[in-house]
Amino acid sequence: MKKLVIVLALITVLLPMVFAQGSGEKASAKNVVELQIAHDNHPGDPLAAACEFWAQILEERSNGTMVLKTYPSGQLGSKNDLIDQMYAGDPIMVVINGPYAADRGVADLGIMQAPYLFTNWTQLRTLMDSEWGDSQKKQLRDIGMQVVADNWQYGARHTLTVKPVNTPSDLQGMKIRTQGSTIHVEGFRVLGANPTPMTLSQVYTSLQQGVIEGLENPISVLYSGKFHEVAKNLMLDGHIFDLSFIVIGTGVFDKLTSEQQALLIETGLEAGRKQNELAAAADKKLLEKMVAEGVIINEIDVKEFQKAAEPFYKNNAIISKWSPNLVETVQSIIK
Repeated sequence: MKKLVIVLALITVLLPMVFAQGSGEKASAKNVVELQIAHDNHPGDPLAAACEFWAQILEERSNGTMVLKTYPSGQLGSKNDLIDQMYAGDPIMVVINGPYAADRGVADLGIMQAPYLFTNWTQLRTLMDSEWGDSQKKQLRDIGMQVVADNWQYGARHTLTVKPVNTPSDLQGMKIRTQGSTIHVEGFRVLGANPTPMTLSQVYTSLQQGVIEGLENPISVLYSGKFHEVAKNLMLDGHIFDLSFIVIGTGVFDKLTSEQQALLIETGLEAGRKQNELAAAADKKLLEKMVAEGVIINEIDVKEFQKAAEPFYKNNAIISKWSPNLVETVQSIIK
C-alpha cells in the first residue's frame, strides 16, 4: 500500500511538470516568426545567394525565433503577384524597384529607372540618403509597403538579343522582354522596341520559340538564366542602374516586436551588402565566360541611345504623374 501511495505521489508531482514542459514547447513554436522572400532570379545568381545568406543569419541571430524561407525562380508567381500576396496579408517580402513602387502609387520613385538618367551607384545612394529619399520611403509605408532594406544593387542593366543591335534603329520592332512596370515598358517603347513583359522563368523558352527576340537585365542574371545560350548578341548600354528595395506589408511588420523589426532590417541591409559584393565580383567574371561561350559584344555609342530616349521625358503618360520639375530636382541632388 505504501508503494502505491509513493507511486501516486510521484505521478502527482511529475504530471504537472510534463504538461508544463509540453505546453512550453507549443508556446515556443508559436513564438517562431516565419517569413518568406520570393523573386524571379535563379539559384546561383547573386540575389538568390544573398537571400539564402539572409535566411541563415536571421535564424542564427534570432536564436531560431525568426525563420526566412526563400522562393527563387518565380515559384510563387510574378512580381505583381507577389505584391498582391503581400497586400493580402501574407508574411512575404518582395524585391521591388522604383517602377513597381510607381505603379502602386508612389509615382516619383519611377524616375529611379528612367533610361540613361543615372551613370553610377553613388548617384543612387546619394538620392536615397537625401530628404527626398526619406520622403519616398515614408510614402511607401503610407501605401502599405514597409522598406526593410534599400541598398540592394541589383545591377547595371544591359540588353541581350538574338540579332545584333548597334544603333537605336536596330531595335525597331524587336520584341524585348521587360519587367511588367510602366517605366520599363515605356523606356523600351521610346527606343522603337516592342516591349513584352513576362517573368524570367518564361524567357528561355520564349527566346527559343521566337516569342521574344531579347531581354535586358544585369550580367549576372543573364548568365545564371543561361539566356546567352539562345541569344548571342550583347550591348553594354547600362540603360538602368537598378537599385532595389526589399519590402514587406506594414501589417506584418507592425506585428513584430521592436527587437524583431530591428533585427530584420539589420540583417536585410547586411544581406544587401553581400548581394552587392557578389554582383560586382560576378559581372566581370561572367562577362568573360559569356564571351568564351560565344556571345558577341556589339559596339554602341551610348550617347546615341541617350538621345533616342529623350522623348521618354516628354511622355505625358509618365511625367504627368510626377511632381513638377522632378527630373531637375533629382539631377540637383545627384550632381
